[in-house]
Amino acid sequence: MTRDRLRDREGRPVLLAVVGPTATGKSALALSIAARVGGEVLGCDSTAVYRGFDIGTDKVPAGRQRGVPHHLIDIVEPVEVYSAARYRRDAARVVREVTGRGRLPIVAGGTGLYYRALTRGLFEGPGRDPGLRARLERVARGRGAGALHRLLARHDPASARRIHPADEKRLVRALEVLRLTGRTLTDHFAATRSPIAGHAVLTVGLRLPMEQLEARIADRVDRQLAGGLLDEVRGLLARGVPEDAGPFGGLVYRQVLEHLRGERDLRGTRDLVVRENRRYARRQLTWFKGEPGVHWMGTPGEHPAACDAVAERLDAAIRYGTGRVLS
Repeated sequence: MTRDRLRDREGRPVLLAVVGPTATGKSALALSIAARVGGEVLGCDSTAVYRGFDIGTDKVPAGRQRGVPHHLIDIVEPVEVYSAARYRRDAARVVREVTGRGRLPIVAGGTGLYYRALTRGLFEGPGRDPGLRARLERVARGRGAGALHRLLARHDPASARRIHPADEKRLVRALEVLRLTGRTLTDHFAATRSPIAGHAVLTVGLRLPMEQLEARIADRVDRQLAGGLLDEVRGLLARGVPEDAGPFGGLVYRQVLEHLRGERDLRGTRDLVVRENRRYARRQLTWFKGEPGVHWMGTPGEHPAACDAVAERLDAAIRYGTGRVLS
């Protein structure tokens, strides 16, 4: 496709996003489309931004990238703090650069907040209130995080549906924003603006039958363990990455650290990682179901039929202006 062919009939630059639950083949699909139409892949994964965290995030090795440029992967050290706000700025810059080269930006990943920050904007909110946070955290310790979730559900049911009842950190932040501003997170999000406003986005979501997805998750965890996941974590620790570094708190890495500390055996760790991935996949699906304009597909991303179907949708978005215009 030429530079002009990557704009829709109104002259708007087109962006493709591939989202959905873990283990559905998002990276494989993004790579196939990029190779076919002349695109560049932008990661949308809150752990893959960290250098050295490779196996547990299923990063596509350089030798399998087929010459397709990949961005927003391996961009910060593990001890740095990387946020959705920073992702929004970085991703918007890369999108403009890729578009300027006459190529198709393809956002691929499963971190819902990062996707939202790019396509719908982000409310960064007021600064932290230590006293208020301490009170809310005391409630969580005394009555459980579920008490915070019930409180949030009374005042901001939309946010309560998005936030897992056990996610104390995000529950505290949502209630903190409500108390400090008098407005819900939902209201604040509704008033945000995309940093790439004016782009036409085609978002494809991969959704597989749960039985199939669970089998793929188990297979991937087994491959990660066989591929040296434990040695990767040992190597990171040996290099001086502290156990409280942000990416060590993520799925897979947290459970492996616990295993290396002797908290459970390898089989128990494997089974726990599989279970937690299944729960995470359900939460991802719930999140992306709440995002506007997602076109769902039931074919694994690595299947040639998935690439053909997305290429057809992309062609329609360009020819007929069917992409969702970001505002």
